[in-house]
Amino acid sequence: MKGDVAFLPAGRLAAMIHRREVGCLELLEHYLARVERFNPALNAIVVTDVPGARERARAADRALAAGEAWGPLHGVPMTVKDAFDVKGLPTTFGVPALKDNIARGNALAVERWLAAGAVIFGKTNVPLWLADAQTFNAIYGTTNNPWNPALTPGGSSGGGSAALAAGLTGIEMGSDIASSIRNPAALCGVFGHKPTYGICPPRGHAQRAEDVAPLDILCIGPLGRSAEDVALGLRIMAGPDAIAERGLRLALPAPAKKRLRDFKVGIIIDDPFAPVERDMVEQLQRLADFLAQQGAQVSDKARPDIDLDHASRTFDLLLRSATSAGLSDDEQAQFRQRLAALPPDADTKLARMLRGNTLSHRDWLRLDEARQRMRWKWHEFFGAHDLLLGPVICTAAYPHDHTPPYERVVNVNGEPRAFHSLLFWAGYTGMAYLPSTVAPIGFTRDGRPVGVQIAGPEFGDRSCLHFARLLEKEYQGFVPPPGFE
Repeated sequence: MKGDVAFLPAGRLAAMIHRREVGCLELLEHYLARVERFNPALNAIVVTDVPGARERARAADRALAAGEAWGPLHGVPMTVKDAFDVKGLPTTFGVPALKDNIARGNALAVERWLAAGAVIFGKTNVPLWLADAQTFNAIYGTTNNPWNPALTPGGSSGGGSAALAAGLTGIEMGSDIASSIRNPAALCGVFGHKPTYGICPPRGHAQRAEDVAPLDILCIGPLGRSAEDVALGLRIMAGPDAIAERGLRLALPAPAKKRLRDFKVGIIIDDPFAPVERDMVEQLQRLADFLAQQGAQVSDKARPDIDLDHASRTFDLLLRSATSAGLSDDEQAQFRQRLAALPPDADTKLARMLRGNTLSHRDWLRLDEARQRMRWKWHEFFGAHDLLLGPVICTAAYPHDHTPPYERVVNVNGEPRAFHSLLFWAGYTGMAYLPSTVAPIGFTRDGRPVGVQIAGPEFGDRSCLHFARLLEKEYQGFVPPPGFE
């Protein structure tokens, strides 16, 4: 089998299987051979169930021979992020204490992928507690970016994005609370979609197996090598859970605009509040110029009437509050002591982390009120514009750095910046529950992928995905990194 088959979109692989151009087991073995060859240098896929995957692939071949189709991904090999329960495999969140935490059942989203016919053969690497824009932990080690192993693939869905870019898996499922789908998709040059909050139930994606309450801001969503793959992944994953489906159904509106020239979009090229790497600014400007040439209405001034500093602070506090439930009593006490030692008006990223992790319920309600007002500002903006395009993160892929995140700095245009400040563009849209699709749009001068974040109104997922599909067709699609032929 030709090596480039591994880089085809999952939808095309499914079509090849359906037409008997490749067998399910044959395709699985091709990916497993590539994992054996390329994964040691990347460390993207960290757990496999080869016997179970082979058994399911054989069953998929037998079913197809009998005229039985399982679903749109019949027999397509895939991996999932090591934050989702897959029966019989460990769910670790990168935490050493959970290295032997074997799942007794499947996450709801895993069940939906299986019902669509996928063959899940492994799990991909994550950072500790999924709480980093890099991917490394003490259980499985460090994942490298296939474009340059000295650089991170991002996080926390970094293992899955690296595996996709290197052609080690057919499609992937990730999760995103602070750009954990979006930044690794951009840094590795693949597509990803953070859905509208709440439309993809996250049950089975939890730090503790017994937890069933969804986290604020957290979304689960697909990653792939094409816009159509992430659109297909969203169709598989989205829909109410067993409780909500008694009275609700999901009906995402179809995109009202069909061609690039039909769209009215805002685009953020750069901003002094969260400066963007110059090479990325050039790529975003190049995209804006192209869209204007195609006849789209493009404005680099249009954006919602939201104070960026207020948005940044609100996101930081809500994010840390959302993830604080897993803290032990001792950790909470330590955070309170550290916060008490700071000046009352301290507003650094560290101070926000400490304050967010120890918020009172009253203070959280006030922050939520601020967030809800921003949601209405976004609603007003999308009454006049179809989409808002902008950076995914402030920089393209950057070197590995295992110092503690709140002590870490990253250079942007030669200036050191606090590491967590790079994620502003993730919180800007994500805190307000908006859908965002990431699509590759070019490369920096030294060959690092650059992506664009395509944000739309709540429940406007299909418009974001359609716009990404148009960019893929008319501007740029997935490009395999060299050396993985």
